[in-house]
Amino acid sequence: MINPALVVPDAVTFEQAIALTQALLTELEQGNLSEAEIQAAIAALVQSKNGGRGFFVTYLTDERSLADQPSEAVVSALQSSPTIVAELLVKNLVMSSAMAITHRRHQNEPMAQGSDRVRQRSAHLIQKIQLPEVAEIAQQLQASAATGTGEYQEFLDRWGYDAEQRHTIEAVVKDIL
Repeated sequence: MINPALVVPDAVTFEQAIALTQALLTELEQGNLSEAEIQAAIAALVQSKNGGRGFFVTYLTDERSLADQPSEAVVSALQSSPTIVAELLVKNLVMSSAMAITHRRHQNEPMAQGSDRVRQRSAHLIQKIQLPEVAEIAQQLQASAATGTGEYQEFLDRWGYDAEQRHTIEAVVKDIL
């Protein structure tokens, strides 16, 4: 039976997903969950955009090393929702890469290192989950960063990425293709 604190509501909010992921990581760290429970909880979270966003913002930024070596249960759970997971991972990869530049410009090395850790974890997960959707999204994002047009131009504009950040986005995306 799954821990009641880890039951994901059908219409999970971003905030609920963050809280659920925090609880999940604590249970995982304490060794209280089976691989099946881990897989079920994460799979339920990433079935929706809110759940996936909340999961990744918590999982990728967590200070513990749990996200540095994702288990097979984590990988399988992420593979269960390829469209949502692929887009969120690619966006986390590029956003963290761009934010590392911003933090370094403001001489905030601890924050820059946090962004670097999110980038590394995102790239590692992308490599582990091997979703074909990642390449398609990465190519579209790379094209938007290079040309200033395309599928992800609105996303890049919304975050106000400048020329240096867009160049970095192109490079980091090229690395995963």
